[in-house]
Amino acid sequence: MKLKIAVLTGGGDCPGLNGAIKWVTKTALDPRLAGKRPVSFEVVGIGEGWKGLVEVDPGDPESCDRYLRHLDEEVVRTWDRHGGTYLGTSRTNPFNPKNDRSERLIDNIKRLGINVLVVLGGEDTLGVAHKLHKLGIKTVGIPKTIDNDLTGTEYSLGFDTAVNVITEEIDRLRTTAGSHSRNFVVETMGRHAGWLALHGGQCSGAYIILIPEYPFDIDVVCELLREREGREINYSIIVVAEGAKPAGQQEFLRDTKVDDFGHPMLGGIANSVALEIEKRTGFETRSLILSHLQRGGTPSARDRLMARWFGIAAVDMIVNEDYGRMVSLTRGEITSIPLKEIVSKLKLVDVEKYYDTERYNGRRSIL
Repeated sequence: MKLKIAVLTGGGDCPGLNGAIKWVTKTALDPRLAGKRPVSFEVVGIGEGWKGLVEVDPGDPESCDRYLRHLDEEVVRTWDRHGGTYLGTSRTNPFNPKNDRSERLIDNIKRLGINVLVVLGGEDTLGVAHKLHKLGIKTVGIPKTIDNDLTGTEYSLGFDTAVNVITEEIDRLRTTAGSHSRNFVVETMGRHAGWLALHGGQCSGAYIILIPEYPFDIDVVCELLREREGREINYSIIVVAEGAKPAGQQEFLRDTKVDDFGHPMLGGIANSVALEIEKRTGFETRSLILSHLQRGGTPSARDRLMARWFGIAAVDMIVNEDYGRMVSLTRGEITSIPLKEIVSKLKLVDVEKYYDTERYNGRRSIL
């Protein structure tokens, strides 16, 4: 029996996606493993995420050339060395109640002869995979989000590389901060979860870290900065997640638009905090939004390794017919978790365990 595997990436891009696609392909088509399996495989890549699977016309060769890509070991040989996703991605939601295209999606899956979907994404993308599973489509998920906020897994692709980018950029920022005796407020991604800001801030030695899970008091921020005045250090780095907010206020919105999954565009908290610090203390303070820099670049060693493990595990799940589940890292071991358990249940920072609410930084007590 031969199964046709379709692979797609959805949501924001990040390093590690190409590696996972490579190892899904290589593992599925491995000639040494083929003789030990009850099934053989064909692998096709879907361009532009759910958008490609919705908009492709299986009867139109031009449309198929645009949205479908044959994958084999030679095609993907070097993919794990590069960031982003060679398949392309989008934030398309086929189940958007304002423009429901789920029937077309399911029809295209059947017309293309796809037996199994391997879906790389975060909560929204994998939420679509879960809905398809409930409708009888065989799906397997691979966790991807630089926010590292997916429930049921200790790691999601892209997180380590993003933390490294934050660390490297802040290391560079220190030279100008020190030269001008100037504070900097650095804004990272992190809509609901502060893992990226917390880990990036700790790795870069930030003095203050503000996260969505704990609304901050700007007076406390200013007092912490005043405590540092007169020491040998003539500047401070403050890291703030885009979803952080002052106590009693809402998140800062970049504009009023929402994406296909109903999420508003966040941004601007760093500039607001910098202006308030300068106004209240007189300390010269600038802001910097790292934005999509956090998604770019080549994958770190950890992301390359996790991409390999996740891709291999996804094929193992297909062989074992473990559908409707997501590959997971739990207690250092590769396992899987039902997709239904990750929908609408984000993994947030445990403030009591990991965050010092007096210092606005990581705790200095571990045990």
